[in-house]
Amino acid sequence: MCGIAGIVGLEGFGSDDIRSKADSMIRGLSHRGPDASGHFIDEEVLLVQTRLSIIDLDTRSNQPFYDPEGRFVLVFNGELYNFREVRSKIPEYQFTTESDTEVLMAAWKKWGLACVHQFNGMFAIAVWDRQTQTLVLLRDRLGIKPLYFYRGDQHFVFSSEIRAMLDTGIVPRELASENLAEYLRYQTVHAPRTLVKDVLLIPPGKYLKIQGENITEGSYWDAAEKAQRVSSNEVDIKNKIADLLTQAVDWRLVSDVPLGAFLSGGIDSSLLVGIASERLGKKLDTFSITFQEQEFSEAPYSRLIAKKYSAQHHEIELTGSGFLLDIPNAMAAIDHPSGDGPNSFMVSQAVKKAGITVALSGLGGDELFAGYPFFTRYLSLQSKRFLLSYPKYVRQIVAKPIAWFKGGISGEKTAETLLLPYFTLPYVYPINRRVLSEKWVGRLLTSHVQQDALKQDLADGFGFGKSANQLPMLSQVSVAEMSTYMQNVLLRDTDQMSMAHALEVRVPFLDYELVEFVLGISDELKYPKYAKSLLVESFAGLLPDEIVHRPKMGFVLPWEGWLKNELRPLVEEGLDVLGQTAYFDKRQTQRLFQAFLNGDSAITWSRVWPLVALGIWMKHNSIE
Repeated sequence: MCGIAGIVGLEGFGSDDIRSKADSMIRGLSHRGPDASGHFIDEEVLLVQTRLSIIDLDTRSNQPFYDPEGRFVLVFNGELYNFREVRSKIPEYQFTTESDTEVLMAAWKKWGLACVHQFNGMFAIAVWDRQTQTLVLLRDRLGIKPLYFYRGDQHFVFSSEIRAMLDTGIVPRELASENLAEYLRYQTVHAPRTLVKDVLLIPPGKYLKIQGENITEGSYWDAAEKAQRVSSNEVDIKNKIADLLTQAVDWRLVSDVPLGAFLSGGIDSSLLVGIASERLGKKLDTFSITFQEQEFSEAPYSRLIAKKYSAQHHEIELTGSGFLLDIPNAMAAIDHPSGDGPNSFMVSQAVKKAGITVALSGLGGDELFAGYPFFTRYLSLQSKRFLLSYPKYVRQIVAKPIAWFKGGISGEKTAETLLLPYFTLPYVYPINRRVLSEKWVGRLLTSHVQQDALKQDLADGFGFGKSANQLPMLSQVSVAEMSTYMQNVLLRDTDQMSMAHALEVRVPFLDYELVEFVLGISDELKYPKYAKSLLVESFAGLLPDEIVHRPKMGFVLPWEGWLKNELRPLVEEGLDVLGQTAYFDKRQTQRLFQAFLNGDSAITWSRVWPLVALGIWMKHNSIE
């Protein structure tokens, strides 16, 4: 696991200036790779890398990595879990290390860009061809590892993190104000868009080729197109799920440094701990966050699993006053703002302090196995399409009392859904994932509010190709979840907050072979009779009933009370930053916060915190 960065087009820079930019990018990425760093410079390109040693700790595996003939130079962030299997397919190459980096180089020499089809892993890769003067950038299939880029008039800059790009002085510190409405709606901006002007994020399963002034984009993987046709035999399907997930865990247990697991006590993390404990044959270090506020604490469930599998369990209790001491560091670690980052920061910090460098996470289980309420709600909505035959004014009459009766955010969203012209995903899903209502977005922003870009993204195939609408309905929702909230909130926050502590997080549920298989399963078999029933029954007996049938909580800090008390100065600071810009109406930002303080059911902490994160991020990074 590492940080990578580079510049193509060095015209106008002296040798000292180039070296200075290399040093600044290395400093900016040092938290991602504290074990080693290096750079490569020629007439056209600068490549830098900082290394967190996981596989083969030998210094010969440091990067940039060169092929024996000197034609190719690569920098690489991530892990190739099946590198030993790929290595066995290249007997003609004379390997000098035991690293996955050298396997990547050997595979590139043999197959070129097509080598990506051999890999199972998480990665962001940059390969410079000195012969053709071409740089290729590519990102893993599910978007686990980020890779940002900027194209200026003379220079092309890329990096694992935006901050390292800003530190070069090439990328302007300017807000992409055209994406603010999207951020307010969804607490994030969806790839390829970002909140920095002219900085883009390479989408998952995509690559870029840069040769001189020419940049071409291509795709090598599409979840919907790759979804397998699955038999209707329930026993076979459950056996296949068990085989694929167990294999995914096996590959992600390979490490030359200490390994542990996040354990919330939910189905996904508990299942991974059970599988990993059995496969390792020894005690696994597990970590969970606990709170004095019992309604947020999952401690009884995580303790139950830790005891069942004889784990070496670590509990980290968070309090508002204690969190207040750590929150400046958490906010400083934000590379791109969203509404969820500090959660991941705190647990990653505790895991790293315990001496662990690699941690398993259950991220992706909900998206793949219909773990969110919207999955079943969407199916139910399809049986109510007859409502669309009624004139809109009739539906408005019905919607008003429903909104009043249900109240709060749920009532607003239900009423809005009833007024849609269609009950298809591009129309329904954005309402489900929206944080702030259109009314509040319009109030907060001083300029014209841009149309919802996510709606068009979904209409174009959820970011995974137009064949997505041929999938079973539950799998269509899975693809929508994976290409939006999962990639642009959960995975981005997990990467930036875990790497702030040089901790590598591995996500077995996002093994691409498992994803391809599960997306092809029928709605009838995948429908959750109880929480993720298909997944649970694929591992019969592994989880106790207390875990399977417990109420779903999710990993949420007690923000409501903290933002009104211990963290209130931070909230006021973040909102004040926004109020001083030309983009936000200061009076309305204060009005929003006051509604939260007054207990308005439609303005929960999750409506306030993304604004705070945005303001603090702009201040820390001098974003104009």
